[in-house]
Amino acid sequence: MKQVNYAKESKDSAKTKSPLKIILDYIFNSFTIAEMEVRKLRHDPTELLTRAVQPVLWLLIFGQAFSRIRAIPTGNVNYQTFMAPGILAQSMMFISIFYGLSIIWDKDQGILQKLIAMPVPRAAFVTGKAFGAGVRAISQVIIILFLSYLLCLNIKWSLLNIIMSIFTIILGAAFFSSLSMALAAIVKSRERFMGIGQVITMPLFFASNAIYPIQIMPHWLQIIAKINPLSYVVELLRGYLINGSISGASFDWLILILATVVIQVISAVLYPHIVT
Repeated sequence: MKQVNYAKESKDSAKTKSPLKIILDYIFNSFTIAEMEVRKLRHDPTELLTRAVQPVLWLLIFGQAFSRIRAIPTGNVNYQTFMAPGILAQSMMFISIFYGLSIIWDKDQGILQKLIAMPVPRAAFVTGKAFGAGVRAISQVIIILFLSYLLCLNIKWSLLNIIMSIFTIILGAAFFSSLSMALAAIVKSRERFMGIGQVITMPLFFASNAIYPIQIMPHWLQIIAKINPLSYVVELLRGYLINGSISGASFDWLILILATVVIQVISAVLYPHIVT
């Protein structure tokens, strides 16, 4: 990890900083925290592979079985191809939504108290850890796309589409990991957090367009799906990976960015309370 000159940071904080200086410090501190999170993967790289077991099973077993059902209106797209972006989004969400568990673990080990004592804005902690979750989620992009290639799914294999899919996954991971950190600050114990995580993950997954089109849902479920951030992640991924483009991409990006900013502000406010 890069060494941070805390004495210089303290001196600078005593002065009135320009907006540009504040933004640059925020970005630098966020990347410092993100680097710390990425370094944790060196101690347990097998975590990335074990996290991939569930989405692989969904794509191989569930996808192949339901590909034989003609009642699901996916147009000219094979169902297994249709659900591949949804399973990718599901994998990202499952990794990110339990990210707060590491926050509680750090608190129990006394590490979090030391981190909060650093002269780093709370928002930078949240953003840095959120981007750390995004890096973890990128591994799922590689695994799912590699499996899609082996299964000969009709994916648009252009460099631009894959890059945009990676950015989508990073932003989605930032939202759900920030939500996870907010929950961790509220419940404060691993047992309660695991219970809440299990309760919200499956409803978020099934109340989205991950494995079936929104059009076939009952009206009340369509309303929930349209306010579910996971639906916007899936729509972007499906547009980039299957259709090659999406007409409402700007609106989807705007919704995800606004949702991420709001939940990051909430998480930054709640974050210090986790140690109390």
